[in-house]
Amino acid sequence: MAYKQSFGTEWWTRQWLGALEAFGWESRLQRGRSYARTGRVLTLSIEAGQAEARVRGSQATPYAVVIRLQALPRPVWDSALDLIATKARYTGQLLAGEMPSDIDQLFAASGHSLFPQSQSELTASCTCPDDANPCKHIAAVHYVLGARFDADPFVLLRLRGMPRETLLG
Repeated sequence: MAYKQSFGTEWWTRQWLGALEAFGWESRLQRGRSYARTGRVLTLSIEAGQAEARVRGSQATPYAVVIRLQALPRPVWDSALDLIATKARYTGQLLAGEMPSDIDQLFAASGHSLFPQSQSELTASCTCPDDANPCKHIAAVHYVLGARFDADPFVLLRLRGMPRETLLG
C-alpha cells in the first residue's frame, strides 16, 4: 500500500488531518506519514466506528493497529439523510466522488461532526512496544485512511456509520 501522492488532496481529508494536528500530534504524524509513504501499512479494513490495519515495523510480525471513532447515532444519520434527500446536489456530488463542502453543517445541527472534535472521540491501540499514542504505526494508518478518504468520500461516511448502499438507498 505505498502512497506516493500527497495526503489531503481533498478538503475533507485536510479537515481530518487538521483535526489530528490540532490535538498536538504533528510530530508523531510526520513519522507516520513516512511509514505510510513507504508502504508499511500492509492491510486496512474500515467498518462503522473502526479501522483495523497491519503495519510493518521493526519486528518480523506486523503490528496490529485499531482506530476507533464512534459511529454517529442513528437519529443523527436519519436527520442528515432527510436533509440530504431535499438537495439532489448532495447525492450528485457524492456520486461524483466529492464531499459536499457544507455537509458537516447537516451534522452540526444535531451537535455532531463527521470529523473528530476532541481526542476523547478518537481512540487507538497498537501492539508495538511504544507507549506513545499515537505511535508512528497508528499515525501511518491515519494517513492511509486519509488516502482512502481522498479516493472515496464514502469511506469517511462508512467510518462514521453510514455505508454507501444505505446512503444512496
